[in-house]
Amino acid sequence: MVTRIIAETYRAKTFSIDLPEWTPFRAGQHYDVRLTAPDGYQAQRSYSIASAPETRGSIDLTIEEIPDGEVSPYFHNVVEPGDRIELRGPIGGPFTWDAVDGEPLLLLAGGSGIVPLMSIIRHKLAAAPDVRAMLLYSARSMEDVIYREALADAVDGAPNLSVMFTLTRRKPASWEGHSRRIDRAMLEEVLGKLGEPPLSYVCGPTPFVETVADALVEAGVLPERVRTERFGPSGS
Repeated sequence: MVTRIIAETYRAKTFSIDLPEWTPFRAGQHYDVRLTAPDGYQAQRSYSIASAPETRGSIDLTIEEIPDGEVSPYFHNVVEPGDRIELRGPIGGPFTWDAVDGEPLLLLAGGSGIVPLMSIIRHKLAAAPDVRAMLLYSARSMEDVIYREALADAVDGAPNLSVMFTLTRRKPASWEGHSRRIDRAMLEEVLGKLGEPPLSYVCGPTPFVETVADALVEAGVLPERVRTERFGPSGS
């Protein structure tokens, strides 16, 4: 049952859902959501879990509205607290991280690709505060940054977590950060700050993931230490 809805941006909302048969999950996994129309037609989509595995009994799914989609407009325009949703999960294996895995972490997000990485960040903060982690988040503008306040709060209380943004379309007048798509030079800068070869997670639209994963390898990260997850269309 949906218990809470939070607007993250003008086109992304987080839906907190209580699960009567809650199953432990790993940071980076997802759930399949299925909608059934009165005539029997069904539509199904996969949405990553945004909450930490330490949050028991419920999950958070952050859903970005795709105007011509079959599922996301229903969530944004119809679903209200108290509604029941058909879910299947948790699902996913390679794109996950457990606190026992350790390692410095490099998290690279394009658009709504931040969602599973936020679960990893929250798990790190709760279970492995000494593990160094850096998030590099590519978005169209600051208005498109999902979890903007939550990320700021997380950095304030975690000396081993760093967050960098690069804005590809609009930037504030006082902006001093990067204002281009993630490239090899930007990755080399970030890798230099981490100091040790990191375990890297890349999530976002397919072109973003392919470009960033290739650039990581060109910058010296071993291919077996680059984990990827591809999302549907989204600006980054």
